[in-house]
Amino acid sequence: MPSVSPERIKLWSYSDLMALRTIAWLRASKAAPDGQHVPSTAMTAVRRALGELAQLNLELWNDDGSPAVAVDRNGRIVLDPEGPARRVGGQALLDADVLALVRPFELGRDVRGPDLFAPRPRLRIIPGKLAGAPHVHRTRIETEALAALVRRGMNVDKIGGLYPAIQSDDVEQALDLERELQPDLALVG
Repeated sequence: MPSVSPERIKLWSYSDLMALRTIAWLRASKAAPDGQHVPSTAMTAVRRALGELAQLNLELWNDDGSPAVAVDRNGRIVLDPEGPARRVGGQALLDADVLALVRPFELGRDVRGPDLFAPRPRLRIIPGKLAGAPHVHRTRIETEALAALVRRGMNVDKIGGLYPAIQSDDVEQALDLERELQPDLALVG
């Protein structure tokens, strides 16, 4: 469970991803639901949110796949944001403008992140399974492995022949995710 590996390819834990998403979202300028400009959150609130997140030791999502942890734009950690709204300490959630930390994430055109549970309908990311690597649902076939086969010249149909447990849609979604994660990656598909 490395936090950040010393090698060129960085390995991030789920808590690292949650912290990075929290920092990026809080420090970015945003628009409120009514369209008004919301300035970036102060670093003191960011540090407080990161400290709360580290102390909670929570599951990142509920059994049904809905996010269990979010952060509001004031840097407060929100528990079970899609259920009965509540905050740490039992305070009611008044502002619905929160970032659910496992859901898709986008700040402008250049900063994007997939859903950290189901990045595509037929793909999953599960801590403890395949070291948290994205994979085809109900298999142990990593999206990165499928992308490597395409880079070596195999087409989707041929890959499907290698892996009878998956469908061509699984391969297409895997390639789509890998293109999102590594935009400079040359995948013909």
